[in-house]
Amino acid sequence: MNLSASYPKSCGLMALGAICALIFLPGCHLPQLRCAEPGNPLPDTFHRATSWTKEAFGQPQPASEPEPTSDEPDADTEMEDVPDRDGDDTDADGNVRNENKVDGDFLLASFTESDSTEDELPRLDFNTAVSGSGPPSLNIDPPLMGPDHFYGDDDIAEPICINATPPCWGNSSHLTWYEFFNDPLLAALIDQALVGNQELKILNEEIWIANNEVDARRGEYLPFFNLGASAGLDKASRFTRNGAVEEALEVAPGKAFPDPLPDFLVAANVSWEIDIWRKLRNARDAAAFRFLGTQDGRSYIVTRLVAEVAQSYYELLALDNQLQTLDITIQIQEQSLKVAEAKKAAGRGTELAVQRFQAEVRKNQSEKYLIEQEIIEIENKINFLLGRYPQPVERASQNYINLSVCTLNVGVPSQLLQNRPDIRQAERELQAAGLDVEVARARFYPSLDITAGLGYEAFNPRYLFVSPEALIYNVVGDLMMPVINRKAIKAAYRSANARQIQAVYEYQRAILNAYTEVVNQITKVDNYGQSIEIKKQQLAALEDSVDSANKLFQTARAEYVEVLLAQREMMEARMILIETKQKQLSALVNAYQALGGGSMPNGN
Repeated sequence: MNLSASYPKSCGLMALGAICALIFLPGCHLPQLRCAEPGNPLPDTFHRATSWTKEAFGQPQPASEPEPTSDEPDADTEMEDVPDRDGDDTDADGNVRNENKVDGDFLLASFTESDSTEDELPRLDFNTAVSGSGPPSLNIDPPLMGPDHFYGDDDIAEPICINATPPCWGNSSHLTWYEFFNDPLLAALIDQALVGNQELKILNEEIWIANNEVDARRGEYLPFFNLGASAGLDKASRFTRNGAVEEALEVAPGKAFPDPLPDFLVAANVSWEIDIWRKLRNARDAAAFRFLGTQDGRSYIVTRLVAEVAQSYYELLALDNQLQTLDITIQIQEQSLKVAEAKKAAGRGTELAVQRFQAEVRKNQSEKYLIEQEIIEIENKINFLLGRYPQPVERASQNYINLSVCTLNVGVPSQLLQNRPDIRQAERELQAAGLDVEVARARFYPSLDITAGLGYEAFNPRYLFVSPEALIYNVVGDLMMPVINRKAIKAAYRSANARQIQAVYEYQRAILNAYTEVVNQITKVDNYGQSIEIKKQQLAALEDSVDSANKLFQTARAEYVEVLLAQREMMEARMILIETKQKQLSALVNAYQALGGGSMPNGN
């Protein structure tokens, strides 16, 4: 009696143990995940250096002076017990430890910050940098990925802030292109490009595709409900089981089943995969992150488009000024040609001077056609970006050398995480890749599917909705798990982990690339600006030399060669000045784009 009572209890315990094993054993012995190497922290400011140091390339330094023999401790001895900012980097002999070694004797270059605490920029709080609210606070937490140091130890470099008047955490990327470029004609071209550019229209469809993918993933973890009706005809052989049974049965007393047998059905079916391990919801969230990433990717293309239109516009202005320079030079040379011809007619000159001046005029006249061709190509490039067929581009080419746009404020590097759309897109992809790993992990565990159906079925429509005789229903639960040959699931799991590590490195590379682009462009703006000021002085001296050479040539106190060289050097200097100005404006546009400017019309 006791044995029979304990038997159902033992069966229940065995069933419970089997269910627990079915649920938890598949998750055992999962492949071990690999981790990506952490990146260097992002610097607090954008730095530059004036020269490379020998330590940066592992070259030996000059021998140091002998230590003083006096009993009085020197400054180095007094500072011996003071801990280093980055930890103890010296050995017992006082030599710097080579901990950042790369490929043999090459060292990672380190950057020495200024010792002045008054001018030091405050470090931006991570949450403040992302939200963009409030003044900077101390310490970046968590550490951001980026270069730890930038250049050599010997040269102390100051952080670059092109305009020192506003607070250094101000950022030009928050300005719209209307405010930054301050040129209504250029702003109108950018507006047309945002409306008519074909690449942006293609990206808009990519956003729609990503949005539809989110909707599809959202529908997968909800129940599927189907409603349908069917009608059919079935004739069973009497020499089969079904035919023999139907022959022996009667629908009603004295009434057999019709032969052939009709079948009418109206039913509703429900199927639902219970998302126990969040596999379907994680897939939905991953698709949502990728949808947001496509929006950020479109914003990045917008910044590139704005920069490309602005660069082409300024290049067009430069070509207009070069064409104008050629016209002025040709006029000056034609006057010199007339003087040479007059001197030849008076017997005070030779045919050689006339021929040389004439050749110089013809050379510059032919150069005009080449510049006009470049103008046509740049105009058509702008028209292509605007999504329209070739036509003249309206522009203002006056006072090009002194042309300036809004003052550039670079802010602090941590603002790149919020302002750069490509960094935001890489961050979205990294979040989606992490969820893909969770989706792949969930495939090791059992899946629970529930299916149910309810309807009416009869061989005659008159009996179709007779209850409960014509009523049919069913409920089925399926619990499936992978047991043998899980190599495909393990491979998918490892691949998801590898793609996640790729996303980490892509995110680190995006930050490193953004920081490098900003540093390159702001130093380029600064250096080209200084070069322009010097070239202006050079051009002023050459203009005076041309005027002097012309006067001396008219009074027969200078040779024609001196006049030719002076005019040629003046034209070349003016051409180079225009080209340098164009490169400076291009660097300014690229710096604006590198900071994340131009991504949205409202500047946010």
